[in-house]
Amino acid sequence: MKAMIFAAGLGTRLKPLTDNTPKALLPINGKPMLEHVILKLKDAGFHQIAINVHHLGDQIIDFLAANNNFGIQIYISDERDYLLDTGGGIKHAAPFLQGNEPFLIHNVDIMSNIDLRALYNHHVETNPLATLLVSKRNTSRYLLFNKENKLCGWRNRETGEVKSFYPDFDPNQYTEYAFSGIHVLSPQIFDWMEEWTGKFSIINFYLSICAKTNIHAYADENLHLIDVGKPETLATAEKWMKTLIV
Repeated sequence: MKAMIFAAGLGTRLKPLTDNTPKALLPINGKPMLEHVILKLKDAGFHQIAINVHHLGDQIIDFLAANNNFGIQIYISDERDYLLDTGGGIKHAAPFLQGNEPFLIHNVDIMSNIDLRALYNHHVETNPLATLLVSKRNTSRYLLFNKENKLCGWRNRETGEVKSFYPDFDPNQYTEYAFSGIHVLSPQIFDWMEEWTGKFSIINFYLSICAKTNIHAYADENLHLIDVGKPETLATAEKWMKTLIV
């Protein structure tokens, strides 16, 4: 099974820690967060993994080589010349990800107890274009789903901004979920991306096509997740992962 880890971010919110170290290599309990995610994917049966690199990408490439790619096939999706955002990053890795089977996307800074194999199997069984791991976590920005768990829109609670391609869209009629940064995509996703080029957000892409196809939520009531995006959450992750069963 194939997966992709987003490891190209600048890590701006983690400065000055990321001035000389890419975010993906910041340690949590003695292991770089990239290693945590690789091993979690490997344990779930993903033995072909694309990793995109940009900020201090040479360090990530050297780290993988020093660890013999953790005994799996790793493909470097090189964005060192130009950072392509989440949607553009997936499209850039298409030569590796394309095929007959779905693939999983995982942000490098997300630590969780999700059963990745169960998420993947659910996608295979239900066969939407994409399955997004979501939760009721508090955030400012929410994805909006209908009663069939189909993506219909987006809302920023702080600014009141709403995005949807449905006519007469009333955000209050939908269920709000926070996106986790983990999702499973069918290979047909690349057909929908044909007219999208360069740098673009996968969420904006999903919102632009959700009225025409099936983008589904996978809500796990027992999900425990931490976004290791700030120094304080890095410290929290240190404590949390000592007791986390993954």
